[in-house]
Amino acid sequence: MNYHSKPSNLLSNIKFIIMNKIFEKHYLGKGTKVPNMQIVRVTVRVSELMKFAYNYENDEYVTFEVAKMQNPDKFGRDHTVYCTTQEKVEDENPPKQSRKKRETAKA
Repeated sequence: MNYHSKPSNLLSNIKFIIMNKIFEKHYLGKGTKVPNMQIVRVTVRVSELMKFAYNYENDEYVTFEVAKMQNPDKFGRDHTVYCTTQEKVEDENPPKQSRKKRETAKA
């Protein structure tokens, strides 16, 4: 098994919305569980990874997730690597006041 194979160029992003926030998964690479060990070896393009770097107390960090795939791909890779970003969604329909609050406001 070749652990140093190049990652596929078919990486994509997925967006989903939860409680007025848009989350986007930016897929960075894939990996394989090392036989007989609790280790997953992943390959990630550094230029893609650095797009998600941030500074904290004068050091650079990248936070990413490694997830087991439902089925291995055609190269036997069984884990995927991605960064998740989020942004706030403007609420098009602000919550309406309840009837009690409106009656109290009128009084």
